[in-house]
Amino acid sequence: MNPAVGYTAIVAVALASAVIGFYGLRVSRTTSDFYVASRTVRPWWNASAIGGEYLSAASFLGIAGLILLTGASALWFPIGYTAGYLMLLLFVAAPLRRSGAYTIPDFTEARLESLAARRVTSLLVIVVGWFYIVPQLQGAALTVRITTGLPAWAGSVAVAVIVAVVVAAGGMRSITFVQAFQFWLKLTALAVPVIALLLVVGGGDVAAELPPVAAFPPEAGPGDLEVYRTVSLMVALLFGTLGLPHVLVRFYTNPDGVAARRTTVIVLVLLSVFYLFPTAFGFLGRAFAPDLAAPGDADALILLLPDRLVPGLAGELLTALVIAGAFAAFLSTSSGLVVSLAGVISQDLLGGSVRGFRIAAVVSTVVPLAVALATESAGLAGSVGLVFAFTASTLCPMLVLGIWWRGLTARGAISGMLTGAALSGAAILGGGALGAAVPALRPFLEQPAAWTVPVAVLVTIVVSRLDRRGAPTGTEAYLRRLHVPERP
Repeated sequence: MNPAVGYTAIVAVALASAVIGFYGLRVSRTTSDFYVASRTVRPWWNASAIGGEYLSAASFLGIAGLILLTGASALWFPIGYTAGYLMLLLFVAAPLRRSGAYTIPDFTEARLESLAARRVTSLLVIVVGWFYIVPQLQGAALTVRITTGLPAWAGSVAVAVIVAVVVAAGGMRSITFVQAFQFWLKLTALAVPVIALLLVVGGGDVAAELPPVAAFPPEAGPGDLEVYRTVSLMVALLFGTLGLPHVLVRFYTNPDGVAARRTTVIVLVLLSVFYLFPTAFGFLGRAFAPDLAAPGDADALILLLPDRLVPGLAGELLTALVIAGAFAAFLSTSSGLVVSLAGVISQDLLGGSVRGFRIAAVVSTVVPLAVALATESAGLAGSVGLVFAFTASTLCPMLVLGIWWRGLTARGAISGMLTGAALSGAAILGGGALGAAVPALRPFLEQPAAWTVPVAVLVTIVVSRLDRRGAPTGTEAYLRRLHVPERP
């Protein structure tokens, strides 16, 4: 691969993001601008920005790599990522917008009238955000190493610096413009190469080189489906989406609950279209790049395939477009996460000022950067899937029960969140060693959501029922505020 192609694509995306972010800075003047863009973001803009931050390294690079490795069984990832927004539409989007909160901890404190519950929620939001940023930085390291020949750490550092500067400068309003642009860049960066590759494969001599069953071997199809792993993965993806802090904070930027629901419907459409293209890349890779089907190499499929199938200048242009889209994915998701983390850290520790937000944005970037530089990627889609499992076991039960069950108490919410964090965290961090020692436990530790989520929900309900203090005195009024539609 020509390194000049990689340099040009990365610099172009970085400059475009900086210019758009600077435009947002010019209109970001108040604290509300920095936290929730003054709640004036319209559905199409917000949906594009959500697509920009949600479609991370796992979506852009990881899904194609998983399909290359495992075949049709990896299709559950795009299905789960998309269906999670249907859950958001049904259970969370409009009530959360009506809550009037700036952050998830704000919602927790207002709903449960408990500073302790707020602090636990804040801690979990920070942990989830940092865990989610790490794969983005590792994806950037992979992309820069492959496309430019620079050391891997250069990619992680570049993304961290750009994100910290843009977020600290303009806050939520600035990032909204940047992420909307980056979504459409990512969609174009996958759609154009896929269409070009399909035309080449279907109309040239390349098709003659395709073995009859290379793309769809029986062992990679539904016959190899592991029921528990599949069910647990879907639980993680469906319910984990409900607790992602960088996604939920987006609904605070809508003008009202109706706009929040409309935004979610648009996001469903955008995601459904987007995921067609990494899926196509994955199956093209099974046919024409089987040598990349190895852990650590598979995530590079989208970066390498265009140059293999399309020779000359056309192949280099397609590769440049893909690199630009990949870098946009790292920037947009990391930016959304840093905005949500900066809002929480600033409000809880730094007084909630604009200056505090900017300091928090830098801190929110530096910590995951250190982790990314010290660790190796274990597969982008798989890493993000574990973050979903942790989120589904911690923040999701508190949010859903807080919105829909008047009996939730602060002690119940805290107990459920801590139980879910302990169980899922232990499975994620220590499951490898225990699974090796006791092979029968390996599926339950590698995909823990199917049992950690029900246990967390059960603990939340039981402790709330046994709590003699009962629900907060303002519960009825607060729930009425969440569920009564706004007047036109």
